[in-house]
Amino acid sequence: MKKIRLAHLSAEVSPYSQTGGLADVTRSLPRALCRMGHQVIVITPFYKFIRKQNLPLEDLSQAVSLSFADYHFNFSFKKVISEDKYPVFFVVQDELFSERDVIYKAPDDALRFLFFDLAALELLKILKFSPDVLHCHDWHTGLVPYFLKTLYKEGPELSKIATLFTIHNLSFQGAFNWWEVPREKKDDGGDISKMKEDNFHWINFMKRGIMSAEIINTVSERYAQEILTKEFGCGLEGFLQEREERLFGIINGIDYKVFNPKFDPDVHVNYDADSFERKTENKIALQQEFNLTVDERTPMIGLAHRLTEQKGIELLIKILEELLKLNVQIVIVGTGEESYVEALKKFKKKHTKKIVFITPFEESWARKIYAASDIYLLPSRFEPCGLSQLISLRYGSVPVVRAVGGLSDTVTNYNPGTGRGNGFVFRNYSEIELLAAIVRALENYKRKSAWKKLACRAMKETYSWNLPAKKYVALYKKALKKKMKNL
Repeated sequence: MKKIRLAHLSAEVSPYSQTGGLADVTRSLPRALCRMGHQVIVITPFYKFIRKQNLPLEDLSQAVSLSFADYHFNFSFKKVISEDKYPVFFVVQDELFSERDVIYKAPDDALRFLFFDLAALELLKILKFSPDVLHCHDWHTGLVPYFLKTLYKEGPELSKIATLFTIHNLSFQGAFNWWEVPREKKDDGGDISKMKEDNFHWINFMKRGIMSAEIINTVSERYAQEILTKEFGCGLEGFLQEREERLFGIINGIDYKVFNPKFDPDVHVNYDADSFERKTENKIALQQEFNLTVDERTPMIGLAHRLTEQKGIELLIKILEELLKLNVQIVIVGTGEESYVEALKKFKKKHTKKIVFITPFEESWARKIYAASDIYLLPSRFEPCGLSQLISLRYGSVPVVRAVGGLSDTVTNYNPGTGRGNGFVFRNYSEIELLAAIVRALENYKRKSAWKKLACRAMKETYSWNLPAKKYVALYKKALKKKMKNL
């Protein structure tokens, strides 16, 4: 098999920077591709907090001065070799990134990531590395395919590069909420360099990536179909329909060297499917630590992800009072919308023996919750892929999910008659249907022997990166073919 030269661009890459699943993907996918023998580099911004990580960084000797519109910034670059021996390059610019602790939510995010995209392309020229494919992850890198078709179209170093643009979450399209953009401010796809400065904020990075990349993909097959519709298309369904023949879906994997209760250092007691009984010790430890009623027979429901409308937290809050009347304990860790955080704090204060709420989100607490809980909750309104349900399966915490996006691709409804299925699924975005699905799970939990078989079978399912990486290689080849036709 011919080896492919690849450059991955992302706003966050674990273990250096992370706010969510994007960072896990941009660590694990390059790792899997590197192990397949492909040549891989990764490019990401250098944030202030990375300075504290004591990485063995190498400063690149060359720097670059970039101008765009009336803005001028000087950039330098650092390099570290990952544990899998591929290089990770950091784009260093104090004003935009390196003196800031935040990854997102800055008022000048459009300007920051516009210049990151330009600097990443200039870095390739400095390195004299011409990848076969530039893999651009999510909106922050959406201008790279656009710039390659415009500013860098005639340059000999970069003009032959193909692009794959991965949509991790279509609802994030730029430095704005897509549903709040005034009609007169909507990005018409015109020449950015001729834009007025006060319009930079409204650049739709996502749209430009979709319209310029050789190949587009989402992080699950179901989501690739959903975003063609008005319900899930976030105002871009028409542009996606135009390029439907270039749109594909590949479900994410998880790295079982990172997420595995057999040797996870954060859990109280390690276990696997062959020592499933030991999982109970993690529940007891969590009950004791938070002064819950200590009883291994009480079913524990876990939740460890962002507290946002997308994740269905609104539905959970609507049913929580009713749910807490049942024999159940609920343990939540997350960061998110203030109204949800305050509501959960009130429930915690009222039901001290039945609910735990930890905020802000911490990965170590998430691991403890996966290990301690019997049931894992992810009732998303929409879900491009979802990683937490895949992690919960490996930890033997049976997921309750809504049948959307990647959740539909990975969780099948359990049938106690046949023993088939790996979770509990509901269809409509309804608090009544969510409560019914949880009750079904709780009723099945009472059948201890059948529940153990269900949880152990879930633990043995494989969602590693091996197969997704092979599918991505196939997309890289499609991107190269598309590029060659246009040269």
